[in-house]
Amino acid sequence: MSSRRDKANAIRVLAMDAVQQASSGHPGAPMGMADIAEALWTSVLRHNPANPQWANRDRFVLSNGHGSMLLYALLHLTGYDLSADDLRQFRQLGSKTPGHPEYGYAPGVETTTGPLGQGLANAVGMALAEKVLSATFNQTDESGFFHELVNHHTYVFAGDGCLMEGISHEVCSLAGTLGLGKLICIYDDNGISIDGEVQGWFSDDTPARFEAYGWQVIPAIDGHDGEAVLAALQNAKTNLTQPTLICCRTQIGFGSPNKAGTAASHGAPLGVEEVQATRNQLDWSFEPFEIPQALLADWNCVDQGQLLEAEWNDQFSAYQAQFPALAKEYKRRLAGELPSDWTEQMDDLLAQTQAAANSMASRTASGQTIGWLSALLPELIGGSADLSGSNNTIWPEAKPVSTSEGGNYIYYGVREFGMTAIANGMALHGGLIPFTGTFLMFMEYARNAVRMSALMGLRNIHVYSHDSIGQGEDGPTHQPVEQLTSLRTTPGMNVWRPCDAVETVAAWCSAIENSSGPSALVLSRQTLAHQQRSPAQLADVGRGGYILVEPDQTPQALILATGSEVEICRNAAHSLAELGIPTRLVSLPCAEIFALQSSDYQEAVLPSSLRSRVAVEAAHGAYWSKWVGLDGSIVSLDTFGESGPGAEVMAHFGFTADKVVAAVQESVDRADS
Repeated sequence: MSSRRDKANAIRVLAMDAVQQASSGHPGAPMGMADIAEALWTSVLRHNPANPQWANRDRFVLSNGHGSMLLYALLHLTGYDLSADDLRQFRQLGSKTPGHPEYGYAPGVETTTGPLGQGLANAVGMALAEKVLSATFNQTDESGFFHELVNHHTYVFAGDGCLMEGISHEVCSLAGTLGLGKLICIYDDNGISIDGEVQGWFSDDTPARFEAYGWQVIPAIDGHDGEAVLAALQNAKTNLTQPTLICCRTQIGFGSPNKAGTAASHGAPLGVEEVQATRNQLDWSFEPFEIPQALLADWNCVDQGQLLEAEWNDQFSAYQAQFPALAKEYKRRLAGELPSDWTEQMDDLLAQTQAAANSMASRTASGQTIGWLSALLPELIGGSADLSGSNNTIWPEAKPVSTSEGGNYIYYGVREFGMTAIANGMALHGGLIPFTGTFLMFMEYARNAVRMSALMGLRNIHVYSHDSIGQGEDGPTHQPVEQLTSLRTTPGMNVWRPCDAVETVAAWCSAIENSSGPSALVLSRQTLAHQQRSPAQLADVGRGGYILVEPDQTPQALILATGSEVEICRNAAHSLAELGIPTRLVSLPCAEIFALQSSDYQEAVLPSSLRSRVAVEAAHGAYWSKWVGLDGSIVSLDTFGESGPGAEVMAHFGFTADKVVAAVQESVDRADS
């Protein structure tokens, strides 16, 4: 039987060999954390390398994702489908082993990490998902037996950099408040970052900080003593009322005779001579990427993992016999499937909303839709960054998550960044559809987590109210200008800016159905007029763009608009008709969805022959150039807003029917000249 140190050394040599072969990477963290990783993955972590998607597996997150070779080595050694050849392709184009762990590339990678601190936030979300799902599905049967269908831990490795990032404060504070006792963070306290010894810029009392959050803290563990690490992990698992921070003191680049303990081992290959010197230091005589069979056998976790999953499958069978309806619901949710009557229900809601013909703010319409959806989709879980009433993300029947209770609503406090990254973690966990809320302007605080939701293709729904200068009195600090462009140019992001309650329902329907990426719902504070539609127009709302007003004569010009500006443009279209310029109005609430429609449909809505086009939106206008072409124009905003009543601010910046009429007339004149 191999010693813990021999097994840990396998991680060290794989990490330094892969980084050396790639001529880039970060060997220091994998070499320093190897003993910690060995103890966790071989003696504590409940996982099945033969089925990385086993529902009740423990989750593992490498928040300090630059140390990706630590994770790849662990996956390879424990028996996941990640070969030595895959390790040789570290950091190469098209490989399963990119420079930072990327969700979906290699089996066993639970989330994309690299932006420091966000993996820790994702882990909080995973632990929160476990708490919520266990409260729903774990049940006591008639005999008094308690069925723990959902019962797993979330483990996360984090370094000094993760804890320096502000997001770590946001999410760890909330984790302590909610008592996420199945969250265990192992802090790699090696005292080194890219710039050198961190004491000069990171002198926090980290144990005291986490104790203040309400965490259990296990301090001063020798991170190179596998048995001490194992004891700390076992101790942490006994506390189910508090998350745990295990502080492990390690030496970065452990085993390297000349670079261990220095920034030189952090983010660059050790060098050919130092790699050989490290082999000598570790008494490792094997060739690069070669692990002796006896050592591989001691590392392999497949048999144990299959046994763990088989035991859980037996538990699920017993559960299914006692609670067939809940078991069916659990399977549906984990599969990410919508209820069988989803389409029929949403069609009915859309028709009812059109028939009601109510004018209201789209944030109000969104709130009503959420309340309706919550009854149909018990997996829907929402929250807001201290703006629940303003965003209208909460509904009367919502049940807030607390220390002692599960639920379907989270009071995130003023933590926009942490909130969004936590929701990413819940989406990654599975079984829940998360949505979050803040003002569109404060999407900026969460920007990198929003990007990560798109990068990973997560069904995370971003609800952003107070969508433009039309919100008025709060002034330019709260009035978004460039944010719509930022969201729309994010690959994989669907951005909906509805013009009334009907389009708001369609936006929610699309966001729920989009299981391969995030959606941003951009909503108004001010009341929006209901738009009349024919049945055919109503059927086209979900296509992201459709003809809302068609003149009696062949259109001579075309207006594209979104949100509150649609009503302004409708009035402009009527005025233009009276001036002898028949004008089509196209509502384009989601250009990304519209772009997915057939070329025939797009041509029918936006004929290439109709070159007199004007786009109207109370935001930065650069995005609209591709839709209006060289002969078109854009009524938009290229400055920050002003404080004042919303209607007055809109008029001050030229968002009026008269301004739109003038822009269309100029476009027609250009086309005729």
